[in-house]
Amino acid sequence: MKRICVIGGSRYIGKHLVERLRDAGHHVTVVNRGSTAPPEGVDHLVADRDDEAALTGALGSREFDVVIDQVCYTPVQAAMAARVFRGRTRRYVMTSTIEVYDPASAALPPVPPGVPVPEEQVAPADWAVSMDLPWHDEAYLDDHYGEGKRQAEAVFTRQAGSPFATVRSAHVLGGGAREFTGRLAHYVTRVARGEEILVHDEALPTVFVHHEELADLLAWAATDTDFTGPLNACSDGLLDVRELAAAVGEGLGREPLYRTVAAGESASPFSYDRHYAMSNARAKSLGFAFSRTAEWLPGAVAEAVA
Repeated sequence: MKRICVIGGSRYIGKHLVERLRDAGHHVTVVNRGSTAPPEGVDHLVADRDDEAALTGALGSREFDVVIDQVCYTPVQAAMAARVFRGRTRRYVMTSTIEVYDPASAALPPVPPGVPVPEEQVAPADWAVSMDLPWHDEAYLDDHYGEGKRQAEAVFTRQAGSPFATVRSAHVLGGGAREFTGRLAHYVTRVARGEEILVHDEALPTVFVHHEELADLLAWAATDTDFTGPLNACSDGLLDVRELAAAVGEGLGREPLYRTVAAGESASPFSYDRHYAMSNARAKSLGFAFSRTAEWLPGAVAEAVA
């Protein structure tokens, strides 16, 4: 049995993660602001992770084998968490994102077309950190989501005080109404209404992961392995915007309509005019077995159209 602290963990992926850890017999503590109760059978600490004094007070003298941070988005949050949990945990795992590889948001080394991006493409130890940017501004953070995650990873890599791992999740699908990003619902709504899906002229494929598979991987990362550094998490198989829309159309019994956008114009979610696919080879080499996107996509669409 391990003592595991999950920051966040009361909805969507976090809820599935907490349930898996609890059902496996681990002692789970969930830390959140109290707006949503965690699953039954776990400890619950109410604190704002952005309030250092409140978080320290809520933790009291507790110590953990692993902390899984589901809701760290900025280097400021990472630095505070590193201070609060220094000496309290033997390992720290942060949930990150494929957005760290977005070539439109950072000057990254070139990758040959069609080659899945390995973790080394963004090395946290070498990434510059700017703590004085307006990370507290929600609009700024929304526009700099990938950069916030990159810099948070960099801070933990240098300051965590314990072995640190970061799980870079692919685009998450599944969960029906619980899929809070609304991106799959975008397709369901537009196809159902006969509205056009906006796509790039040569839309490139990307990678996805089912929300329950991501919960499985995070539970595995916390309990069955001790890797450090970044790890990509994506199901096998690339998918482009037309293939995704076609799957939604099949679920609805309607043919999707498309309109090609001009260069520089915004398109529908998951339509990319740049290379945007990760390699999951490292996770496989460590023993995690991924499903194929084609296996779970029909079920995810069925939940979304129900």
